[in-house]
Amino acid sequence: MKAIKLHLITLVSVGLLFLGACSQGEKASEQNNSPTSNPAASQTAASPANASPAATAKTEHPKTSQGGQVVESGAYHLEFLTQKEATGTHLDLYVKKGDKREPVPNAKVIAQVQLPNGKQQTLELKYDPEGKHYYGTFPGTEAGQYPVKVTANINGEKVDGRFNFSQ
Repeated sequence: MKAIKLHLITLVSVGLLFLGACSQGEKASEQNNSPTSNPAASQTAASPANASPAATAKTEHPKTSQGGQVVESGAYHLEFLTQKEATGTHLDLYVKKGDKREPVPNAKVIAQVQLPNGKQQTLELKYDPEGKHYYGTFPGTEAGQYPVKVTANINGEKVDGRFNFSQ
């Protein structure tokens, strides 16, 4: 009976060590993939020299990332960035289509932002042809998490993405 207990304790300990090692790897991965709060860094794409071999060999998409949160929805690539301002939060959304990730300039984009108190606010994002992205300013300044549902209506086709930001 003591031998069974000893084996059980050993098995549980090894399992916990394994889980701890896995969670440390996930934390490091999240830190490497999390959007940066530095506006200058968030506006530039990652350099190929700093990219892991797995990341560069995995896809042949052009390097068009802006450093934000990314959602792939069908043939569309949505990338969401935020920047804190004195009057609220500046929101940027890059909508791109296809393997070549070509910008989509003709969408009607709506962002539904949920405030920390549970209320929702809708914001229409406008297209900036020079920056080839959609933008808007969310006026909320209350501290907390802000889940965002973005809906882009592209020639009658709806493309959704879910993101979040913090104040």
